[in-house]
Amino acid sequence: MKILIVDDEAMQRDMLQGFLKKKGYDVLTAPGGKEALQIFSREPVQLVLVDHRMDGMNGDELLEKMKEISPLLRAIMITAFGSVTTAVRVMQLGADDFLEKPVDLSVLLQKIEQIEQSLAVTEEADQVSESLKKTKVPLDIIGSSKAMHEVLSLSYRIAPTEWTALIRGETGTGKELVAKMIHLLSPRKQGLFVEVNCAAIPENLFESELFGHEKGAFTGASATRRGRFEQAQGGTIFLDEVGELPLQLQAKLLRALQEKKISRVGSEKEIPVDTRVLSATNCDLKKMVEKGTFREDLYFRLNVLEIIVPPLRERRSDIPELGDFFLSKHCGARKVSLSSDAMNQLVKYDFPGNVRELEHILQRLITLVRGRVIRVEDLPPEVREKQVSGGKLSQRLADVEKQMLFHALEEHGWVQTRAAESLGISERVLRYKMGKAGIDRENG
Repeated sequence: MKILIVDDEAMQRDMLQGFLKKKGYDVLTAPGGKEALQIFSREPVQLVLVDHRMDGMNGDELLEKMKEISPLLRAIMITAFGSVTTAVRVMQLGADDFLEKPVDLSVLLQKIEQIEQSLAVTEEADQVSESLKKTKVPLDIIGSSKAMHEVLSLSYRIAPTEWTALIRGETGTGKELVAKMIHLLSPRKQGLFVEVNCAAIPENLFESELFGHEKGAFTGASATRRGRFEQAQGGTIFLDEVGELPLQLQAKLLRALQEKKISRVGSEKEIPVDTRVLSATNCDLKKMVEKGTFREDLYFRLNVLEIIVPPLRERRSDIPELGDFFLSKHCGARKVSLSSDAMNQLVKYDFPGNVRELEHILQRLITLVRGRVIRVEDLPPEVREKQVSGGKLSQRLADVEKQMLFHALEEHGWVQTRAAESLGISERVLRYKMGKAGIDRENG
């Protein structure tokens, strides 16, 4: 990662440059804003460490100009005058963080490493999107939240390997889409993607479904039939809801994974199979292992690599994007939109059925709404009456605080002094909290 240090104090520049170079970073320095912009225009700088108060052009102004040139630039502001007002202003300009002088080098390094990791995840997520655009099969993975970027990044790294991968997540989170994405990003993309829904196959037909059967192997077997493993030769087999596999068949699946050979029902002949195995479950397989309903050796064989797809309530920021996508997908010639109040209420809802539930709700609304705008009163009762719950405690508290701030501002006509007084905080603290929560009169 290339880092630019901008500070009018030579000692501070040299100290930070020497420290970061020892840590392996490519570091450039500038004594002021004018020089910094010149370097920034010709060098692929990814992170800037900028002093807040400098002669000529201060840090605020410099960061604003840099962000105009490259909105993707990451920044840390360094200041000797730390305050709530400074923090709010820095975040509004798009800085990732700010540090007070004298700089704690261990804290600085930690923040840089976090930014570096975030950049890597974003780059890999972008590469996934670009790769999928080039495939002939359309696949829509919607979501720009950090949680979804992590899923895309991990999938990108897993795809080129031959290892088995277990995709875990609640019902309706999109586990099948993730499996298809891994297949399309893999060297096996020219082969078939064969899906097996383990929860939908009768137990007495499981073995035949997976491994095939010979003619006359059992009543009704009027012809030889290839199983799903043979159909996926050179491609990928996806075992959805793998926790539903009967114990007896788990042993045979384990053998197929270990030896890469299968035998059709009614035959003693072994057939080599060259297929990658992906599996998914909404069950806790570890608990099933403890209860004896899932083989431990099969669990470890399937779970060489693991992807956890987050529930929709843990990536609420993706709901507007998903909502727009489903409206566009299902509206047809009749254009229907969501009012801002209706969208805000959807974001508050927990969606126990996850993305699938969101899609089904919007399908119903598109069909039943009388006008062209879906309003709060059109939403299902469980969505209209739902308040934010679930998730991590810190997120829940942040959501509750944001609602309290917004309601106080609305109640007092957005007069900040009165709103602050009603909340029992100072106006300065209110402004800081508004900045942190991303509240302004235009977007709430």
